[in-house]
Amino acid sequence: MIRYRPLWKTMAEQKATTYTLRVKYGMSHATVQRLQADMPVSTHTLNKLCKILNCRLEDVAEYIPDEEDTEND
Repeated sequence: MIRYRPLWKTMAEQKATTYTLRVKYGMSHATVQRLQADMPVSTHTLNKLCKILNCRLEDVAEYIPDEEDTEND
């Protein structure tokens, strides 16, 4: 499962908010909600977040194996 916990830490360190993402950078409310719910987003969105926050992908998202992933290995 892909989780976006690192995103919130990175945003806090840079004093960025979801309001900043929506208003200053034009990210849709739906996309921000998807990030908050750890739902899939496009690679375009991930790229945009890295560019906005001047960070690496691992500062935005992390992979956490879930039970289904470990059972199939």
